[in-house]
Amino acid sequence: METIGLAPIDIVIIGTYMLGSVLLGLFCTRYVGNANDFFISGKALPFWAIGFSIVVSDIGAVDFVAVAGATYTHGVSAANFDWMGSMPAMVFAAFVFVPYFWRSGVFTIPEFLGRRYNTAVQFVNGFIWTVVLMVMLAVMLWVTADKLMYTVLGWDPMWALWIMALVTGLYTFSGGLTAVVFTDVVQLVVMYVGGLGLLGVALWEVGGWTSLREQILAMGPEYQNHFTILLPHDTTGPFPWTGIVFGLGIVLAIAYMSGNQVIVQRTLGARTEWDAKGGMLLGGFLKSFIPLMVALPGLCALVLVPHLDNADRAVPEMIRLLLPAGLRGLMFAALFAALMSSISGTLNSSTTIFVTDLYGQVRHWLRWKPITERQGLTLGRLFTAMFIILAAVLAKPIGDNESIYVFIQTVLSLFQGPTLAILLLGIIWRRATGWGGLAGLVLGVIFCFVLKYTPNLFPSDDPFLFVAWWSFVFSVIVTVVVSLLTPPEPDEKIRGLVWSSVVQDDEAQAALRERISG
Repeated sequence: METIGLAPIDIVIIGTYMLGSVLLGLFCTRYVGNANDFFISGKALPFWAIGFSIVVSDIGAVDFVAVAGATYTHGVSAANFDWMGSMPAMVFAAFVFVPYFWRSGVFTIPEFLGRRYNTAVQFVNGFIWTVVLMVMLAVMLWVTADKLMYTVLGWDPMWALWIMALVTGLYTFSGGLTAVVFTDVVQLVVMYVGGLGLLGVALWEVGGWTSLREQILAMGPEYQNHFTILLPHDTTGPFPWTGIVFGLGIVLAIAYMSGNQVIVQRTLGARTEWDAKGGMLLGGFLKSFIPLMVALPGLCALVLVPHLDNADRAVPEMIRLLLPAGLRGLMFAALFAALMSSISGTLNSSTTIFVTDLYGQVRHWLRWKPITERQGLTLGRLFTAMFIILAAVLAKPIGDNESIYVFIQTVLSLFQGPTLAILLLGIIWRRATGWGGLAGLVLGVIFCFVLKYTPNLFPSDDPFLFVAWWSFVFSVIVTVVVSLLTPPEPDEKIRGLVWSSVVQDDEAQAALRERISG
């Protein structure tokens, strides 16, 4: 395999960026004195920092590599995950879910579910998210180490993997969410400059958009749908229009933007409810530009580097072949920015869930003393170190998948439908009970696996979008039925957690005004 080295200017750019990120993260340590500071920044984050951080925590090196690979194989329909799959869902989250999460003062989404339903729901949901975030951490590390560093530079992927784990783990360990968010602000700027730079060079090389379209359509009938946003229902690929509209637009997108701890944790650290909403809306606006950077290069690669054995190597190959010294270093810095922000955000969120919803609940069930603020800080840093080491160890066996993007979306589809069902019913329907929520979550996840592994049930070869939709419908039905068969929750338990109780309860309104003003 032919590789290319970095020029001195590239090394200076990358080294300056990485050193600056670590120093900024370590500087934030001075603002971390307890668990509240470490996990949700002491509720002091402004809306602009939240918006920037949401985008770069969600868009990582995995997206630059894997979305381009999905576009290379399936066409622009893969861009729906950042258009239809982000902006409408983030508006919905800003006005429906985020205010409840912020007002409740929780550290995590599972903790909110625990208050609304019961501790069993909290523990099960927390356990699922911990496992999934660990898988995503491992994939992020391996994508950069193998499909980027090895493809372009020929570096040993294991060495690259451990270097990235050390750098990101260091500042996340030290500064918690505050370090994550404020390094994300810098990383977003670097990521946009590098990503748009690669797109500009690639479009120049193919002769512009019109020429790109003509060249791809001339390749043969199998490429005729590469410029179709919504593919036919009977397509054998993973992105049919029915799956995109129902599975992605209604279920996966809303579940991801409203129930994903990595996304929502930034809003939990907002200084006001307005900042929480504004940060989510700003993030939605910024996300609208992401497909230009992560999807369109995949189309350009069809012309510039055709017949790749592995589509996920499209962007690394273009970096290797097209970019001159200096711009190559800037693109690497952008990819490192995307990687580090995603890893640090995921790492901080998985630690928060583990300490709050798993370890904390086990202590509660054993009737041990509650964790103090100082103990929470110590445990947060301890588990941060443990998680990044474990993710690095598991990176290769987990990350070696033929299509990384489809793999990640499949993992998410196996539980996000049930999670959205109990979140939505928990907020809008006061009659939902603890037993109903637990049954909807557990049976819904089991139903996901049944749908996924029943052969020939759906036309698509990778039916994760249909799995998400039908598991959501199934979980709604189960939660409603079981809730109606069990005693209703007392008013004092759900006060302030359900829409009707917040709007109609004068005492709850007064409490919320006091919390917001405080």
